[in-house]
Amino acid sequence: MKRFFILLFIIGTLTTNAQSHNKLSNEFDAFLQKEFSSNEPGGTVLIKKGDDTIFLKSYGLANMKTREKNTENTIYNTGSISKTFVANGILILSERNLLSLDDTLFDHFPDFKNQEIAQQVTIKNLLSHTSGIPDLRPVRAQPDFYLTAKDTANFEPIKAVQTLNFEPGEKFQYSNPCYNGLALIIEKVSGQPWQEFIIKNIFAPSGMEHSTITNGPHPANGVAHAYVKNRNVYEESDYGEVPTFAAAGNGGVWSTVNDLAKYEKAHKNEIFLNKKSIKNSRTAYRPSNWKSDILPFVGYGWMMGERMLLRSEDYPNVYIVHHTGSQGGFRAFHISIPDQDIVFIGLFNRPVQSFRPLMKTGFDLLKEHGYLK
Repeated sequence: MKRFFILLFIIGTLTTNAQSHNKLSNEFDAFLQKEFSSNEPGGTVLIKKGDDTIFLKSYGLANMKTREKNTENTIYNTGSISKTFVANGILILSERNLLSLDDTLFDHFPDFKNQEIAQQVTIKNLLSHTSGIPDLRPVRAQPDFYLTAKDTANFEPIKAVQTLNFEPGEKFQYSNPCYNGLALIIEKVSGQPWQEFIIKNIFAPSGMEHSTITNGPHPANGVAHAYVKNRNVYEESDYGEVPTFAAAGNGGVWSTVNDLAKYEKAHKNEIFLNKKSIKNSRTAYRPSNWKSDILPFVGYGWMMGERMLLRSEDYPNVYIVHHTGSQGGFRAFHISIPDQDIVFIGLFNRPVQSFRPLMKTGFDLLKEHGYLK
């Protein structure tokens, strides 16, 4: 009899969980259907708790010419989520004692024109966007050059910096070319193209079989195209149309939602980094000379908290790790709640009008249906 009641309890629990899944899925799908239509570019959204898939649906077209649909296996450019891979590559080299996070720019780029500045800025500053280095790339003046310019060409103008926007460590200022520099440091230290280093040391051990990284015109096939609407007509907006798209260190990783979920699981299982490195990467870095009124919210590659992500303060006790991406017509987000084993990922091949409301709705539904505590 006791076994019978235990069996009933298990069946009841499974039924309740399935009902919660279905309700959340239906409600979230209804929200997303308002944003995406079947005959336009769209995207894919995934929510998992542990190994349990709570929501997984795709919307719209991956290619407007061929009319190929987006699916869970569609490969999208992840934009600045790529920076977390570069940051992790640096941390791998640090664990191997091949570099120190306290190394300066001068240690790896002795050809900086102002050596005093190069000796002030550390790898920690580059990782956490606290370097104070201005973006000196003349992209608007030379748009054709920057259509194909890779990491080296995007970082080269930075070597001419003569004045910092602030002393390194004083405040946050987002920097794309600093991540081009970090990618080049991986190449210098590892002795191989940084893309190959990431593929071997992060993609492969994490099981990310469908992911790749921009290298000039690569990848030319097998991926979604991105689009933006101009006068009510969608125009392609990716490699060949968007200056700096070829600068891979700041936005060159292409992936699927399932591969990014594997990436997150690899963090949990300490597959390519040890526990200490992961904790440091996902803890806000506060330099000793911090002067900004805004509390630090950036670690080594990753960002923390809901304030910058959702523009809300509804989940003050939830430890949120995240990064978003925007490159050409691609948009993306990777959100992790490590303490509750939740990952929430969205990859899109057009700008999303309801980008933050989409993420906020996902959080609210997770809370409403008991997945988020």
